[in-house]
Amino acid sequence: MNRDLLRDLAAALAAALLVTAAALTGIAIKREHDTLHVGWPPLYAVWEPHVGPGTFVAPVVAIAVVAYGPLLAARLPWRALLFTAWGTSMAWTFSLALIDGWHWGIARRLTTAYEYLQVIDRFHDIPDTLRDFTNHILIGSPDHWPPHVAGHPPGATVTFVLLDRIGLGGGAWAGVWCIVVGAAASAAILVTVRVLASETLARRAAPFLVLAPAAVWMGTSADGYFAAVAAWAVAFLALAVTGHRPRATGLASGLLFGLTAYLSYGLTLYALIAGGVLLLGSRSRRLRPLPYVLAGFVVVPAVFTLLGFNWWEAYHLLVERYYQGAGGLRPYGYWVWANLACTVLVVGPATVAGLRRAGAAPVRKGVRVCLRTPADAPETRLALLVLAALLALLAADFSGMSKAETERIWLPFALWLLAAGAFLPRPRAWLTAQAALALLLNHLLLTGW
Repeated sequence: MNRDLLRDLAAALAAALLVTAAALTGIAIKREHDTLHVGWPPLYAVWEPHVGPGTFVAPVVAIAVVAYGPLLAARLPWRALLFTAWGTSMAWTFSLALIDGWHWGIARRLTTAYEYLQVIDRFHDIPDTLRDFTNHILIGSPDHWPPHVAGHPPGATVTFVLLDRIGLGGGAWAGVWCIVVGAAASAAILVTVRVLASETLARRAAPFLVLAPAAVWMGTSADGYFAAVAAWAVAFLALAVTGHRPRATGLASGLLFGLTAYLSYGLTLYALIAGGVLLLGSRSRRLRPLPYVLAGFVVVPAVFTLLGFNWWEAYHLLVERYYQGAGGLRPYGYWVWANLACTVLVVGPATVAGLRRAGAAPVRKGVRVCLRTPADAPETRLALLVLAALLALLAADFSGMSKAETERIWLPFALWLLAAGAFLPRPRAWLTAQAALALLLNHLLLTGW
């Protein structure tokens, strides 16, 4: 066994110990005085072993990806690979969700008292509701919004309102929307890795992006939808700064970044990932698309502002609302590190090992050399992209605005970490570990999202 593999296994073991420590400490806190407000710390879930229709389908998808994923990723034409990754991500997410059954796993998820579909009828006049939106954020205000509506800009809720208007109303259509759109994030990350690092690394990352434990929470959570929108914003930016139709891709990137800011306040931290993309872009082209990016970016904020929604006022009210609820009770001293244990369960042991190798890549090949001669250092460039996503995740962690439930809240950041699987040899063994973790989590726990 070589030294690198031993280090990989040591990193995976350390991550497992972190999860164990978070679970044991969380149980102790709950027994003494439950301030965590989660059923199975550190996850928002309850212990409930169960099976469902997906029990028979999910292992088949996993076996197929483990057996044929690396080979197909290496040989398929590029466009075919993107559609295959998207389709297989959908299959994996749907099959995991169906372990909980169609009703609870998909159709009911977005209809609970916390969720967006509870307020569809209050948006019969969208402009009027947007003008009045901030008056219902705080607990104690008349007809205050449910937690997820109050906790996000109205772009998220308006999405489901518009689906309802075109005849796709109800929890089932909302769940299908989130899974189908969310699965497209894998293709966006592949595009980004290809243009900023290399096609070889993108192909090696593909099976890890598809067979991710994160799919447990991608189906069904609106954060999966947010993750895809944000990922494509980054992908179009990567295309723009490397000279791929910079006007069109820059404008598309800006539009999606603007939408991202109105889906989730926390995704403003995507500015760190965008900064990493600009740094990795072509030195002679990285600034040229920025006017088009900025022109696209102002569109969505302008529309919502003209319709009467004040983003900044809403954000400050959200902070107050956050501390009115469970966020004011959950201890920062526990969650600041237990959140990272949640992330381990989302990204899996393969990603932990890949991140260890990613951290070593900039050391082996200087950052300046990487930026000056990109063709000579694709692994370092991928490492910098992944580390930019990790930096955004850590910023969210230290902010104190993400205490618990980060297995879904941080999906938009965590999905980028999965690309670190490209650094790993023996992909089938690592993919098996990823699939086993996802299947165990979904069969042993009933997750809240």
